[in-house]
Amino acid sequence: MLSITLGSLVKRIVAIPRAFNMSDLERILSNNKAAEELLESLKLELKAINEEQAQRKIAELKVENDALRIQVEAYKKKLIALEVAQGKVQIPVPTPEEVRAGAGPASIVVKAETAAPSPPAAAPAKVKQEPSDAAATKPAQGPKQPNENKQPKEKKPKKEKPAGEGKQPATAASAAAEEPPIDVGRLDMRVGRIVEVSRHPDADSLYVEKIDCGEANPRTVISGLVKFVPIEEMQNRMVVALCNLKPAKMRGILSEAMVMCASTPDKVEILAPPEGAVPGDLVHVEGFPRVPDAVMNPKKKIFETVAPDLKTNGQLVACYKEGSFVVPGKGPVKAQTLANVQVK
Repeated sequence: MLSITLGSLVKRIVAIPRAFNMSDLERILSNNKAAEELLESLKLELKAINEEQAQRKIAELKVENDALRIQVEAYKKKLIALEVAQGKVQIPVPTPEEVRAGAGPASIVVKAETAAPSPPAAAPAKVKQEPSDAAATKPAQGPKQPNENKQPKEKKPKKEKPAGEGKQPATAASAAAEEPPIDVGRLDMRVGRIVEVSRHPDADSLYVEKIDCGEANPRTVISGLVKFVPIEEMQNRMVVALCNLKPAKMRGILSEAMVMCASTPDKVEILAPPEGAVPGDLVHVEGFPRVPDAVMNPKKKIFETVAPDLKTNGQLVACYKEGSFVVPGKGPVKAQTLANVQVK
């Protein structure tokens, strides 16, 4: 009786660890399976994130390429206008499609043949000089002085004056060809960072700022923002600066640029460049090639003509007409809260 009881007890004691071992193994296997499923899920999420970032980068590069293409076309047109004004023959460059079709070289040959007759034009000039030389030799042979006096009266230099007068309209035409249309493309707007700011010593409503615009030295800028922006918020702030206004003194200090702001009579907000913008980045306006003047001539009133169409839209983006302010590849320029208000 006692031996049977002891045997059953031994079996039970031996079976208990086996039960524990099986349950632990099952738990480990289920945890392993869950970990593998989680790893696969994370791989899929990482792949989706990488694809999204790649698409975003491609979109940014397309925007940047479009802006550069527009700028190149504008400079190309300007160069062609200058060459035409100087009388240079324009030979069309064949497109890749024309070259593949074999049409490109033919068009170039035709242009070359039409341009070839230009050298004989030098012959008439020699013909004109020969009579003058012959006329100069004839008086030397003849003893009569009256003939010598009559020949200078022809005043051949006067015949050259009409040619000079003919050049003046050409220069005027070339100047007109060089002049781009008056729009926002004439404004040189750049990203800047306020590296130093103080109150104007002679004006309570003005700040004196030093703004890094990516140049060798920061620009001094006077802004009437004391009533709207605390000085603590001005320091190290990223801004959009209009850099080709003619420098002007404001209460004795020369201002070399203007900080662009969204503005109402009661509130003013400094326009904010996109994340990732750095001092010196150029601000473009979509649909308007960027061809800024070195310094805008105040007599032409370029900024005064453009200013009425500078506004923020319903999404707070600064715009000229329908074109948004953008830093290519980085994003739009925005106000903080002021929508559909004037930008100046």
